[in-house]
Amino acid sequence: MIAGLILAAGESRRMGRDKALLTYHGRSFLETIINNLGTSGIEKVTVVLGHDAETIQRVVNLTAVRVVVNHEYHRGQTSSLQLGLAAAGADSPEAIILCLVDHPAVSARVLVELREHFESTRPPVLIPTHKGQRGHPVVISHILFPELLALLPGEPANKVIRKYHDATQFVEVADPGILLDVDDPAAYERLVEGGRH
Repeated sequence: MIAGLILAAGESRRMGRDKALLTYHGRSFLETIINNLGTSGIEKVTVVLGHDAETIQRVVNLTAVRVVVNHEYHRGQTSSLQLGLAAAGADSPEAIILCLVDHPAVSARVLVELREHFESTRPPVLIPTHKGQRGHPVVISHILFPELLALLPGEPANKVIRKYHDATQFVEVADPGILLDVDDPAAYERLVEGGRH
């Protein structure tokens, strides 16, 4: 079983407002990702909130997912990943598909491709690519969980992921959405404009 893990705890400083609540195709970013995970057959989903957690919980329907709140979100993304991994680990998944809330344009089709590829080959790390460029979300096998949980606060997850570089697999997908990182107002504008065509 592959579980979903969505990191949505950051302050969204460059955006100036909560990225989780920005809308894409009539849904918030967070709802879009939750919905696509469900559509792709990922039934167990954990969401890590932090900054403005109460507001997000009030506005977004999170009844279908497990919610954990990182009260120390200012310590960085690794702290949120570790909190989410610890919570998701309760379901003993074979892997997690790690989704970032600022990548809402990833289609359910891509999530299905990643899930199916992992289930057939079970690599330690599985990364989608589009025209040779690496994107998100990344599938991380349970064999990496202990090392990720042992990272110090300032250490990035990539420190562990890089160790498995030789065994990492890549899946080329047709969807450029895996490359769309909506980090600031200009990127959001491009996303919205692109969605109108």
